[in-house]
Amino acid sequence: RKWSHKGESGKLLVVGGSEKYTGAPALVGVAGYRAGCDLVFVAAPERAANAVAAQWPDIITIPLKGGMLSRKHVKEVLGVGEEASAAVIGNGLGRERESLKAVRVFLEKSRVPCVVDADAIYAVDEDVVRENVVVTPHAGEFRMICGKEVGENVEERVKAVKGCARSLGCTVLLKGAVDVVSDGKRVMANKTGNPYMSKGGTGDVLAGLCGGLVAMGVKPFEAACAAAWINGKAGEAAFRKHGPAMMASDVVGVLGEVVRKL
Repeated sequence: RKWSHKGESGKLLVVGGSEKYTGAPALVGVAGYRAGCDLVFVAAPERAANAVAAQWPDIITIPLKGGMLSRKHVKEVLGVGEEASAAVIGNGLGRERESLKAVRVFLEKSRVPCVVDADAIYAVDEDVVRENVVVTPHAGEFRMICGKEVGENVEERVKAVKGCARSLGCTVLLKGAVDVVSDGKRVMANKTGNPYMSKGGTGDVLAGLCGGLVAMGVKPFEAACAAAWINGKAGEAAFRKHGPAMMASDVVGVLGEVVRKL
């Protein structure tokens, strides 16, 4: 709208990071902005939050005391989440038991639409996810939460993802050479991208895109489909510029160009 105000096009909360993994929440946050979201908040352990703030002044950071997310932080994070229209949780979080318990409490108590990615997937089951959640596993994570081994046969993946989404009661985006997205009823397959997107961090970009779109009001299934397509097209553009030397930050760097062309 001509008279739109800051925040009207979405507020995204990113919960992630640890002492070891400081870059992941930054990639998520920037991708959320590049999707078109108005405001991005990153709640992360102090070292990660400070690293994000130093690199990206656009992102609002909430430093959490200590080196990892724990249950003592959940109340503070939920308070920030009340201002958000969507959340992304898990990127760079680590798999310490205390952090995964905090993820479960957050998912149980938060009502905002949420993208559950990376380490947070290890806290997922049908008790903590709901219809407005998108879970974004790779094959190994999919096996862990759905109990099914998936290979490279796309038809088998389609069947497995649809069944898993129906069982969990949420949208599932299975990442791969062909991404498969389902809400338990509908299924879409995405073929954009290239093999060099196996570089660390490209999944964080995908999660941020999906979270940013959901924060802007796009429904979870449609947001997951669009995010997979946009992320793949950005990966293709990054490869044209950098070849095999491309990195996740290069994918972020061309997101604006891809989104603008839409």
